[in-house]
Amino acid sequence: MDKDIRRGSAEMTAAMLISGTIGWFVLMSGQPVAGVVFWRCVFGAATLAALAAVFGLIDLRHLRMKVIVLSALGGVAIVVNWLLLFAAYPRASISIATMVYNTQPFMLLGLGALFLGEKITASKLLWLSLSFAGMIAIVLAKPAGTYEPSDYLAGIALSLGAAFFYAIAALVTKLLKGTPHLIALVQVITGAAMLAPFALVAPLPQGMVQWALLLTVGVVHTGIMYILLYGAIQKLPTHMTGALSFIYPVAAILVDRIAFGHALQPVQIAGSVAILIAAAGTNLGWTLKPSSPSAKRPAEGSL
Repeated sequence: MDKDIRRGSAEMTAAMLISGTIGWFVLMSGQPVAGVVFWRCVFGAATLAALAAVFGLIDLRHLRMKVIVLSALGGVAIVVNWLLLFAAYPRASISIATMVYNTQPFMLLGLGALFLGEKITASKLLWLSLSFAGMIAIVLAKPAGTYEPSDYLAGIALSLGAAFFYAIAALVTKLLKGTPHLIALVQVITGAAMLAPFALVAPLPQGMVQWALLLTVGVVHTGIMYILLYGAIQKLPTHMTGALSFIYPVAAILVDRIAFGHALQPVQIAGSVAILIAAAGTNLGWTLKPSSPSAKRPAEGSL
């Protein structure tokens, strides 16, 4: 295996494993969602800026007004995405919220068709239908453990909202040409400025444990994770990036099971598997019939 492929695979695997553990840190911090996201942006921006300076990852020649404006708009969408997803965790569990969140490729598919003129093929419609069936199975399942049905449905709705805003951020990013690290840095700076009025009027986290959890979310789950992720994307072919991205939901399920004892019910497992298969079909470009190598191009992954 090529050295870049091996290194990119290791970086992508590490990034997805890190992403899969964020729910535990969010819940254990005991902080309001707005506060968690604010400190994530603050510590994440500082980490990204420091690592980018050390490794020369940002080319300031790309710092044009269009890049700043579109990155800031994408940053607003990313922050709303984090707010909704983190709010979904205590209502529907990390596992269910993460699985429903994985409907994001299909929302990006619809937005791409509406605003970028991208074609929706029969194969994509098949994966969309399978994902929708999986989501319906999860919605109809009885909440596990102590979850109230109303909270459970609210958690699913929040997860769908998070997926939608992630798709918006991805759509905006598609319009940009520039270093991804610069885009990510502008996004988290935008998030910090956006949430500062809400976070700074609330009581500050108490004790070293809460600060350590929030610092980890910002430094590891944001700054380091993005460095690993974008490094992997630059080294790996699209189909490998898409395939390795499914480590994230699997890791989230394991964390939820080990840390909180939440196990998926059979109907929820079936729905989750349907969503993951559909997302794999979309991300990896699976089609209903064989096509020529030039035509069979994997769909862009959504991470």
